[in-house]
Amino acid sequence: MAAIASAASPMMRLTAMRSAHKTTAARATLGTKLRPRIALTHLGAVAGLRRRRASVEIRAVAAEGYADLPPSGLNGKALQFPHKDQFPTRAAVLASIPADCFKKDTAKSLMYAAISTAMTVACGVLAYLYIPMQLAWWPAWFAYAAVTGTIATGCWVVAHECGHNAFSDNRKLQDAVGYALHSLLLVPYFSWQRSHAVHHSRTNHLTEGETHVPYVKGETKGTMNLNLLESIGEGPFAAIQLFAHLVFGWPAYLLTGATGGSARGVTNHFIPSINTGAVQLFPGSWKNKVWMSDIGVVAVVAGLAAWASSAGFATVAALYFGPYTFVNVWLVLYTWLQHTDTDVPHLAASEWSYIKGAFLTIDRPYHAVFDFLHHRIGSTHVAHHIECAIPHYKAKEATEALKAKYPDLYLYDPTPIATALWRVASKCVAVEQRGSGKDTMWTFTDKKAPLVAATAVDAA
Repeated sequence: MAAIASAASPMMRLTAMRSAHKTTAARATLGTKLRPRIALTHLGAVAGLRRRRASVEIRAVAAEGYADLPPSGLNGKALQFPHKDQFPTRAAVLASIPADCFKKDTAKSLMYAAISTAMTVACGVLAYLYIPMQLAWWPAWFAYAAVTGTIATGCWVVAHECGHNAFSDNRKLQDAVGYALHSLLLVPYFSWQRSHAVHHSRTNHLTEGETHVPYVKGETKGTMNLNLLESIGEGPFAAIQLFAHLVFGWPAYLLTGATGGSARGVTNHFIPSINTGAVQLFPGSWKNKVWMSDIGVVAVVAGLAAWASSAGFATVAALYFGPYTFVNVWLVLYTWLQHTDTDVPHLAASEWSYIKGAFLTIDRPYHAVFDFLHHRIGSTHVAHHIECAIPHYKAKEATEALKAKYPDLYLYDPTPIATALWRVASKCVAVEQRGSGKDTMWTFTDKKAPLVAATAVDAA
């Protein structure tokens, strides 16, 4: 047996060697056949990569040519967004957010509403008891107005959540809370619910947007803004813009549709028939809801009038209208900075889409105190525009998911709020068209002369 095994060993080794040789030859032949295909595939991949890099480079060059203003803390990121047909679908974006973020907790929502309301009322009671109603005490009353208005903004944000169906699955309870809180702040609940839904549905749309739609260079209001800037200088211009926007901006919007898009023209949140544009802000049954909203506001105004007749107007002005003014200041500050900066474009219909407009929203670094008092309305606003029915106490988790999934699309500007506000007020004067075709966008300028470097994409 040993001899047989010994004799068989050379034969087995020879067979194994031949088998290995055939296998090697076969592999070599297969490699020869596949090599051209692999090479072609590699060349195709390289060419595709080069095309993508070239596209990015062209967009980057375009971004430089599209902004003649100092960049924000975004450093031109929004100017390099892809075309709308290259954006993920809304369904895909929503799928990236944990399912738990969409669940509403009525008890938790009521708790936050109660906290904001109780803190606001407590400030009013303490001021009434301990601050003398005397002119010499005006610094204390100013401080009271600032503190109480800042706290009461939390009530405004809770009502805003009710209008978005982010408060509770109980619609009657939700509307009751929202109607009460907004009416107490002289906001027509259903009217604003409708106009704000339009704002969400047309974010950064140049003509159909609702609130903070920029003036266009070459049109009447844009020309007036640029002429004013040239006449008085940047500092005074910015001061006027800040005062006009923060103090009068909110009432002007409710009464005239100020900063709304040209598609709707002059509008009024209390009289739905006032609508000079081609598109109705309050179509169909919404007109009746506007009148329903008026009832709440009129009731509060009547209550304030009765209070003033018994306690004096000075008392009502100090205790109510002071904080009310600061609520309006915070509201406009938030919305202005959420959608405006030197390198954040607005889009015409041809390049606008819901999801692209939503991603053009900006999150900013508000202090933890304001995040608590205002329920993160400024630091998680991108997620809010992706899906407005996400409760504020789930918005941070949703934001982290969006940042992880879409780092090239999520906008966060770390600029301190005061610096950003001054930049926007002083530099964001009017927009003009840059580029052409799919690369068309409208970006801010503070110059009356036409922009020369506006065709970077075409030249590329």
